[in-house]
Amino acid sequence: MAVLKRSVLTINSGSSSIKASLFSAEGVRRNFRYEQVHDQRQAFAQLLHDLAGEVPKLVGHRFVHGGDISDLARRVDATERSRLEHLIHLAPLHLPGNLLGLDLCLQRFSVPQIACFDTAFHSTLPELAKRLPIPNEFGMRRFGFHGLNYAYIAGMLAEILGDVAYKKVVIAHLGSGASLCLMENLKSVDTTMGYTPAGGIPMGTRSGDLDPGIMLELAKRFSPEALSDMVFHRMGLLALSAGESSEMDKLLASDSDNAKFAVDYFCRQIRAAIGGFAAKAGGIDALVFTGGIGEHSAEVREKICAPLAFLGFALDRTANHSGANDIGLTDYKPVLIVPADEEVMIRTLCLSACR
Repeated sequence: MAVLKRSVLTINSGSSSIKASLFSAEGVRRNFRYEQVHDQRQAFAQLLHDLAGEVPKLVGHRFVHGGDISDLARRVDATERSRLEHLIHLAPLHLPGNLLGLDLCLQRFSVPQIACFDTAFHSTLPELAKRLPIPNEFGMRRFGFHGLNYAYIAGMLAEILGDVAYKKVVIAHLGSGASLCLMENLKSVDTTMGYTPAGGIPMGTRSGDLDPGIMLELAKRFSPEALSDMVFHRMGLLALSAGESSEMDKLLASDSDNAKFAVDYFCRQIRAAIGGFAAKAGGIDALVFTGGIGEHSAEVREKICAPLAFLGFALDRTANHSGANDIGLTDYKPVLIVPADEEVMIRTLCLSACR
């Protein structure tokens, strides 16, 4: 059945920002960005004003966590809204904002609302990657995140890489939240984030993986609320830089030893994750950078790739600093920059869900 042409409004409603895109039935796109939002309702009111009365036929929402489902997208009814409410503990930094964005759109637009899930792309993880070394009866497993962007990139790779796209490809989604994904046949077979978006590699204010004993010790010193705040807001680059900044561009611009240490630590841990994937998969055939840091920081890409010649990766310095899409040296394996675009993926999923 052919997908009908319909206008789609995509909403990425976070804890401190709202990112929206309006796609016309023909695919013409208008972007709306509201950063450092202190009052989400006020920002949404501004979005409505900026839409100038235009009403979409569908509204698609990014949800960081979809729970234990394989559906990339679901139409939201009362049952689905209730299910999403019960997932807040799995992504407390993100899901309250995601849900508020949904509720505000439900109040304003009498059109289908589609929830699109970052976790669902990783439903293809094999058991060896999915299981955690804890008792199975707890029902906890590796979910993985950033799946909407990974799905978008997977849809682009065959055109860019040809047959190599179906081999072993590592995608590094590097931003204030960061993770890596190992793909084979354009499907997720491993990823660094785990049960929640707090795990994996270090991020802006999240530590990534830690010795469980550290969390046991911190649990003795802090209340559950204070510990939750620390896990999501006070760790990562912010802690590594001794409180200087959680933002990579500010750390790169700084001359302080703390900032340099934080950047070096971040890049070292990403190299370790790439090397770990190579060991698990028996090699890697291509490397892709995406996300705010991955797309825009030539210095970070250089620090990550400098020791990876033994895996067959080396950067063309001129291409890397120009921001070209193909930044690998000739005669080495491909290294690419592919800009993130969850909004295009959300639009695609919405149109497919409402055929």
